[in-house]
Amino acid sequence: MKLRLILTAIFISVIQSAPTMAADCVKACVDVYTQDGQLIFEARKGSGPSSSKVTKPKVVKPKVDARPKVVSKPKPVVKPRTSAPVKKAPAKPAKKPAKKAPPKVVAATSLSDRLSKSLPTGGISYQPNFKPLIHTPVYFWNDLPSVFRTQVNLIGETIDVVLRPSYLWSFGDGTFLATTDPGGPFPEGKVTHIYSQPGIYPVLLTTTWNGSFSHNAVERAITGQIKKVSVLTITVVAAPTRFMN
Repeated sequence: MKLRLILTAIFISVIQSAPTMAADCVKACVDVYTQDGQLIFEARKGSGPSSSKVTKPKVVKPKVDARPKVVSKPKPVVKPRTSAPVKKAPAKPAKKPAKKAPPKVVAATSLSDRLSKSLPTGGISYQPNFKPLIHTPVYFWNDLPSVFRTQVNLIGETIDVVLRPSYLWSFGDGTFLATTDPGGPFPEGKVTHIYSQPGIYPVLLTTTWNGSFSHNAVERAITGQIKKVSVLTITVVAAPTRFMN
């Protein structure tokens, strides 16, 4: 009896600890991930909830006959009369029943769809926008949104996606800056750099997108990340100097 109670408790705890995604996949399975720099949406219909009823076997109780058995007296044996054997016609062979075709197996999931979506690539701006000077702060920024939201409908299922960017600036002179601020022009911009030598510098901006998606009020993280690279060339000059009395 104790062993039966322990097994029942374990069975109930396993059911309660099962992930919500398995229950969600009964009607529809949805997944969002990244591949080759794009956002991939996948959805498929499930086969519906399975029957959880357990039929108990019927217990047939043997019938007990309370009446005593009556032993009958043996009857006298009468010898049968011998007669000539009668020839019987040979019986026709019985026809074999036709074989039934096996039932066809129908796939449980027959409706699915897939969609890919590209994310925007931001442009780079800077100020002063014409030959900035050495030893003077240069302000950089990009035109990407701080939050990227989109909604996709696949096979009747609605998927909401929220992505946020992070930035890695490479100013071309061996200096890097990692930030979540998009930057801005003078005087409120927070992404600035000072060049110490004149020259032509390639400025690279690497944008990394991360986020989550929601389906049926359940939020999950998007597997992987998407990186976009923007390039700009900037020319920095030296200011002429004069000595005055």
